[in-house]
Amino acid sequence: MDKITVIGAGNVGATCANVIAHKDLSREVVLLDIKEGVAEGKALDIWQTSQINNFNTRVTGVTNNYLRTKGSGIIVITSGMPRKPGMSRDDLIKTNANIVKDVVERSIKYSPDAIIIIVSNPLDVMTYVAYKAANKHHKKVFGMAGILDIGRYTAFIAEALNVSPKDIHGLLMGGHGDSMVPLRRFTSVQGIPITELLNKEEIDKIIDRTKKGGGELVDLMGTSAWYAPGSAAAMMVEAIVDDQNRIFPVSAYLTGEFGLKDMYLGVPVKLGKNGIVEVIELKLDQREKKMVQDSANHVRETLNVVDKLKLFEK
Repeated sequence: MDKITVIGAGNVGATCANVIAHKDLSREVVLLDIKEGVAEGKALDIWQTSQINNFNTRVTGVTNNYLRTKGSGIIVITSGMPRKPGMSRDDLIKTNANIVKDVVERSIKYSPDAIIIIVSNPLDVMTYVAYKAANKHHKKVFGMAGILDIGRYTAFIAEALNVSPKDIHGLLMGGHGDSMVPLRRFTSVQGIPITELLNKEEIDKIIDRTKKGGGELVDLMGTSAWYAPGSAAAMMVEAIVDDQNRIFPVSAYLTGEFGLKDMYLGVPVKLGKNGIVEVIELKLDQREKKMVQDSANHVRETLNVVDKLKLFEK
């Protein structure tokens, strides 16, 4: 691929650009930010590791110059602001929805055929905003959350069992955060069901820690995570560039799958060169169906806040 753009040169965006460059997934990575000099500085720092880390991808930083992103095959959007003290949830949603809408509209002006990956929070709702703003097929606009959550989930399982995380395969669905739905029935260690290796109490503890994984890091560092989210977004980029048809949990637009439609929610998909190849509709048991529905209801509440903003009414 000739060019990949990462918008937002904060910790997550810079990490994503760094991992993409290290994997040599494109001839150029453009890192864009609104703050003067930040993207330029981080891009230059990454580029100066090219000989050290043995990659060829040219990394370029720009300040608010969307023309420089022209011709991107993939655009990763990490833009947005964290919730500040005294700020209501609705105020945060309104602020970030306007940011994402503006970024997407300015991006696709120069890269109309680009696949768009959203990392901005609240994830499922911001992906919906991006889809509306992009005005393109929903299989080319989707969000990163599930890969990050699985990364946390499997890391905690690896700790509990003292095994390699490479041998652990897990799956989860639903919204990003407290309403996510880890599916223990689809979790295994080298093919061995997790229920054969850990008891219910141990698994429940891991699931609870996974749901609160972002908050745990904020408590420790005073800021949100970046290595895992940035790497997870880059993993999606790699699956697209190399047409890997990887099975990932992705925030995807639903058109009736799992009994849900007209919304974005974390579900398993096949990811390839054209974006989402297909949504994989699992046969869930009644308990799992209820958890996914509850998670969808939670996302729908946030979505209602966006709908009331009337961002896309002419």
